[in-house]
Amino acid sequence: MASLRRVKKDIDYLVSEVVYDCYLALYFHSERRDAIVAVMEEAVDARNEFYEMANHPAEKHNKSLVKKHYAFLRNELMERIDGLFDKLSKVVNEK
Repeated sequence: MASLRRVKKDIDYLVSEVVYDCYLALYFHSERRDAIVAVMEEAVDARNEFYEMANHPAEKHNKSLVKKHYAFLRNELMERIDGLFDKLSKVVNEK
């Protein structure tokens, strides 16, 4: 299992990439500001949720459950980040 510190760095990195892309989208598509800002807010909310999940695993003393918890967290993180990038793409590609 990776350290908790590494998990939090991964969370921060991935969310910051989404937010950075949102800022770029705002620069080029300022007319869609509200939708892009909504994606940014959702990314920050997701970051807070993942931090909460990382800090509070179920059954801290059972290593098997802790490993499963962090594996679930990583899978959920990747799915959520992909979803945010997809949302941003849809907002930017609207006509």
